[in-house]
Amino acid sequence: MTAQIEIIPCKVCGDKSSGVHYGVITCEGCKGFFRRSQSSVVNYQCPRNKNCIVDRVNRNRCQYCRLQKCLRLGMSRDAVKFGRMSKKQREKVEDEVRYHRAAQQRAQQVEIPDTTISSYNEGHQTPSSTDHHIFPNTTGYPYSSSVEGGVYSGSTYYHQQIQDPYISTDPYTVDSTTCYDLPRPSLADNMHTVDTTNIISNNITTDPSQITELLSKTIADAHARTCLYSLEHIHNMFRKPQDMSKVMYYKELAHEQLWLECAQKLTTVIQQIIEFAKMVPGFMKLTQDDQIVLLKAGSFELAILRMSRYYELSQNCVLCTDTLLPQEAFYTNDPNEQKLVALAFEVAQGIAELKLTETELALYSAVVLLSPDRQGLKGLAEITRLGQACLRALRMELERNHTMPLKGDVTVCDALMNKIPTLRDLSMLHMEALAKFKRSTPHLEFPALHKELFSVDS
Repeated sequence: MTAQIEIIPCKVCGDKSSGVHYGVITCEGCKGFFRRSQSSVVNYQCPRNKNCIVDRVNRNRCQYCRLQKCLRLGMSRDAVKFGRMSKKQREKVEDEVRYHRAAQQRAQQVEIPDTTISSYNEGHQTPSSTDHHIFPNTTGYPYSSSVEGGVYSGSTYYHQQIQDPYISTDPYTVDSTTCYDLPRPSLADNMHTVDTTNIISNNITTDPSQITELLSKTIADAHARTCLYSLEHIHNMFRKPQDMSKVMYYKELAHEQLWLECAQKLTTVIQQIIEFAKMVPGFMKLTQDDQIVLLKAGSFELAILRMSRYYELSQNCVLCTDTLLPQEAFYTNDPNEQKLVALAFEVAQGIAELKLTETELALYSAVVLLSPDRQGLKGLAEITRLGQACLRALRMELERNHTMPLKGDVTVCDALMNKIPTLRDLSMLHMEALAKFKRSTPHLEFPALHKELFSVDS
């Protein structure tokens, strides 16, 4: 059973686990961290707002938040060891082992079949030095994008593990954001090209509707695994009384500090969007240059789509960490910046009013991401094919869940397509406002990923 448990990622950071330690399935790193935290008097402090992301990449950045996550999951020197688990706990672990095995098999199966377009086995490029924050190699293996895989980045499987501590506090429970980690290949394996275009069972490839269903499920899973909070947690936060002191904190922030605060939060969201993109079937088959073009052009638009999940319609506020904020909290004296904020809230509100399911929002995000009309793209035919496949899946979901038109003969799908030009306008407004702000504050340092995605002429 211990060997089987290791298929389940570390509950704290998402890295490869090594078993149950102090009552929770964790990796060696988090086991050692917790042991050290208990061996002496420690007084960890969080330099931010006590809500830092704890994942494989960021786990060493904030000891306070890492320890709090350990404790929230139930790590304790007195915790029951695996050998003394209750029958119920053991069954949960066995269920999760089966879940991750099935997820691995599904990852190998998901590939959008194509009998007319080449699979772009050639022409893949390694990331340039200026884009290493967009596609970090967190496995320690040399980057190789020549390995074909519909869900993973080549054979390195280096997507960050994003886990939501608010979904489950049971260290043995399967949650909707637990990421699975496949065995890492050897260096030799990493240097070979593997074509998995035909790794699909016959009963799937012969039925287009099953392919579309599988595509929807895979993209929905990618969305769930890369959202920081579940809808249940968000809606619970909506019901809490508004903390006016925190609202005033944002309203009273200096202009420069407000920009930096928003840039940091946007960067956190975009980190998850990048991981989402990597898990969209076919995305990692595109050339490295096309992947970067799509992310640079679409990441802000996808961030606005995710903002709609946090939009509270009855109060016209957006949930920011643990506080509902009106758009006025982000206003500055710059009229262009006010226009940007107002339009961002308007678009997020409009999408929230459509009451999309998580699967529909995920598919819509994939459609926006895979827009073939972005300037600088080379593999237009392949991107168009992938985008159309996602659009078909989106239409199928919308027809299933939204049988009545919105107004007249306007469907929910029509409304979503009509919002794409507005998303483009919003992205342009953001770049213009950012460029103007950076010209006036050349001394300010933005997060590295933010600078790379939103590079502007100074």
